[in-house]
Amino acid sequence: MYNWQYKDWPNFNYLEGNIHDIAISFAGELGLVSGLVTALNDDLKKETIIEILISEAIKTSEIEGEYLSRIDVLSSIKRNLGLTDNNTVSDKRVAGIAALMSKVRNAYKDDLSIAMILDWHKVLMDSFSNIHAGQWRQGEEPMQVISGAFGKEVVHFEAPASTQVSKEMDSFVEWFNTVELLSTDKVTKALIKSAITHLYFESIHPFEDGNGRIGRALAEYALSYSLQNPVLLSISKIIEKNKHTYYEALKNAQTSLEITEWIKYFAQVILDAQIDAKQLVEFTVIKVKFFDGFKDQLNDRELKAINRMFEAGVEGFEGGMTAKKYVAITKASKATATRDLQHLSEIGALDLLGAGRSVRYKLVL
Repeated sequence: MYNWQYKDWPNFNYLEGNIHDIAISFAGELGLVSGLVTALNDDLKKETIIEILISEAIKTSEIEGEYLSRIDVLSSIKRNLGLTDNNTVSDKRVAGIAALMSKVRNAYKDDLSIAMILDWHKVLMDSFSNIHAGQWRQGEEPMQVISGAFGKEVVHFEAPASTQVSKEMDSFVEWFNTVELLSTDKVTKALIKSAITHLYFESIHPFEDGNGRIGRALAEYALSYSLQNPVLLSISKIIEKNKHTYYEALKNAQTSLEITEWIKYFAQVILDAQIDAKQLVEFTVIKVKFFDGFKDQLNDRELKAINRMFEAGVEGFEGGMTAKKYVAITKASKATATRDLQHLSEIGALDLLGAGRSVRYKLVL
């Protein structure tokens, strides 16, 4: 049986104590991030928020098998935040996910509503001509989550019939706005609320497409709404690192109303996302200091290559910078690339690693 087929649906039950340690750690990381962001000037705050939104937009799309241009996502998010950007973005998928990210971040003070969810879906999917954007799914075909080759499909989950969706979503919104979780700890409440919100929504699966992206957006909204402060993290970035674990945890949770393990899993995802966000804030500060120190010594090619290395984020530019990669990024000749890299090493911007054909460079941070 699936969870929605049980008589007591949607009365989930769980043991709160299993996430006590996670909640304490999350509260600590949340405080550290808030302190770091508060200490930033306005420009750095904006850059940090933009980087988090870019990460969430790109990773929530990658989970669904869509790969978006980082430059396009950056441009579109800047415009949605009211920041000047003259780049033209032709990929309508980018405009949709960027608009969704902005709406979710700004909605943390608003009660959840059917209109809000439908609006989120409309902005996300409006560019897909074969999708009824901003409408519940229809038709008699069962909504199934499947995998495997044609003829050998494995059904992981089957959602309620389309005729039930409207009623189920009304109940979902009512639950979100009225049900008071038992925990006396605000942070624990927020973690549990986020975990159940995502599971509950994904179990209804109310749209033809886009359920995963809207469901992850709702999880972040639920966290911010519960804390009454917009959280700075990317849940999708952590999920995308190990999609198999996520899908297994979700599948197991959708077969029962006892969801202790799901809440523990999802709370850990949120904690890991907050730790990752803290590292990103620290990295952003390092990046700004780096450019402040070298901005007058870099030519346009060097600036382009350094920016590309920083785009790799906290994880670092895989394999280091080589002359071959430098040529590909800047379109310079090999001789010019070698000369530029030597210059960057001489001024202390890059560290030289290896020798001979294995020479590569890493940022000095």
